[in-house]
Amino acid sequence: MLFAFAVPTALAADANPIQKTLQMLSDLQAKIIGEGTNAHKVFSEFSEFCEDRSKELHFEIKTEQEQVASLKAAIAQETANAGAATTRIEELSGELATDQSDLKAATDIRTMESAEFAATEKELINIIDTLGRAVAIVEKEMAKAGASMLQLQNVHNLADALKVMVDATMLTAADASTLTALVQQQSEDKDEDVNAPDPAVYKSHSGDIVATLQNMFEKAEAQLAELRNTETKDMHNFQMMKQGLEDEIKYGEKELAEAKANLATAEEKKANAEGELGVTTKDLNNDIKVLADLHAECMSKANDFEDESKSRGEELKALAAAKKAIVDNTSGAGSLSYSFGQVSLFQSSRISTRADLANFEAVQFIRNLAKKHGSAALAQLASRMSSAMSYGARSGEDPFIKVKGLIQDMIEKLEAEAEADASLKAYCDRENAESMEKKQAKEAEIEKLTTSIDSMSARSAKLKQEVATLQKELGDLAKAQAEMDKVRAEEKETYGSNKADMEQGIKGVKLALKILTEYYAKDHDHASADGAGAGIIGLLEVIESDFTKGLAEMTATETAAADEYDKQTKENEITRTTKEQDVKYKTKEFTGLDKAISEATSDRAGVQEELDAVNEYLAQLKTKCFPFPRDTYEERVRRRNAEIAGLKDGLKILEGEAVLMQRSVRRSLRH
Repeated sequence: MLFAFAVPTALAADANPIQKTLQMLSDLQAKIIGEGTNAHKVFSEFSEFCEDRSKELHFEIKTEQEQVASLKAAIAQETANAGAATTRIEELSGELATDQSDLKAATDIRTMESAEFAATEKELINIIDTLGRAVAIVEKEMAKAGASMLQLQNVHNLADALKVMVDATMLTAADASTLTALVQQQSEDKDEDVNAPDPAVYKSHSGDIVATLQNMFEKAEAQLAELRNTETKDMHNFQMMKQGLEDEIKYGEKELAEAKANLATAEEKKANAEGELGVTTKDLNNDIKVLADLHAECMSKANDFEDESKSRGEELKALAAAKKAIVDNTSGAGSLSYSFGQVSLFQSSRISTRADLANFEAVQFIRNLAKKHGSAALAQLASRMSSAMSYGARSGEDPFIKVKGLIQDMIEKLEAEAEADASLKAYCDRENAESMEKKQAKEAEIEKLTTSIDSMSARSAKLKQEVATLQKELGDLAKAQAEMDKVRAEEKETYGSNKADMEQGIKGVKLALKILTEYYAKDHDHASADGAGAGIIGLLEVIESDFTKGLAEMTATETAAADEYDKQTKENEITRTTKEQDVKYKTKEFTGLDKAISEATSDRAGVQEELDAVNEYLAQLKTKCFPFPRDTYEERVRRRNAEIAGLKDGLKILEGEAVLMQRSVRRSLRH
């Protein structure tokens, strides 16, 4: 009886369970609110970090993308410059080779012509000398009227006359051979010169021989003068052509050196730009990867915080509802169940055996376990155990077996829940990881496509602008060429008209000079004493010189203008061809870019649809798999294991009491 009265005293020392439950609910609410405040502070700091870091990375990526685009444009420009320089080098090398070849050929021809001139001049001089001596010999013999003269009068042709002169040692055999060859040549050319005398047919008189030789002498001198004039003109023309070719070669070599320097500069700039492009591209790819990782991490943290906040809010809502339900509905029952008088009466009426005490201890153990872990299921189990005890006491059934059964059922239920929870977590973790991986991959792909689209759009717009600029330049070039053509035509027409006037003027002045010169040369009596005629002739000579000089300058100016026009026209043609090729290639490039942009935009839309499907699946997975925050799974496992261990300890209490009771029964039977 002393033991029976000790239990109510111990129970009275404990607080009212309802009040304790309310206090525990309030403490849990405060704890959850505190955790939410701390989590919000941490997440705010992390969100600020994400935003700042994202801005930095976006700025760096944008800057690097602009640098990449600029470097690629620079590389393309320098490639074009190098190509143009290479083309120009090839053209200049070809032109230089042609000019040098022309100069060499002209020099060789001039050398050959000079040699021919020297040989012909020497030959004509010898002929003139021979003819002059022959004429002098014949005239001398005619003056003597000797035997040689008689022989000359009896010859029938010039060859015989020359033989006589050789026999008489008046001429050498070599001079006679030379004159004979000349006579034969003149005989062959008589059809070409109708005024030349026939050396084979003449009267055999010394006078005819002298006339023939004199005629040949004058003709040789005329040929020598004409030869020298021709040589002078050829030499002048060669010097003019040589000077022009040397100037072209000098200018071409200068342009070739400049083109090679431009090629080296373009290649150097291109190499530098390519090196910078590699480094910048590497930095850009790294920043894009870092941004993608940061975005994934920040989104994951945001989703976690959202899930935790939602779970925390739902838990607070549930706790508030539970408190309200307890306060509103348990005041009467609490006063009836947990007042000191009721407990004493209950204990004094029902705890009368060791089995009752074991059951009561098991119930209290489960209640304390429920309080410790905040488990509603354990609290419900304790209530059911208490009800089983009350029902067993009233009906006479053994509550011991019923209580053990309840505990065992609860253990099995918790173990089943643990197994189901573990399976669900494994499934959810796997699905969530795979879905997040797909999501990150799709987001990265979208980001990559967006970057590519932006880059191609910028490049296409730039190419279109460049094509418009090139087309405008082509229009300006065509306009300039048309103006050049017009000016050149006008200059040529003016030159033709002025040249005709100058030539007509020179012709008139020469005619006047001839008339005056012949007049004053024949009749000196009409020449004025003060030299007026000579002054007029001198002035006319000055006018002729001025006209000739003016015509030469006019011709040189026309030639220079024509050369400059041809040169500029050729350069314009090269420029036009180059720009048209640029327009063609750039138009083709931006057309391809526009097509690629359209395809990439379509691809991005398809990837976005896939990403939306993944996000939708993640939302469904979140609702299905994470009704509670994911980071409390370990806590639930620990709490559930502790509950199972506590229940097993409760079973041990009951089983230990059963063993003691069986031993007491055996001892009573032996007694």
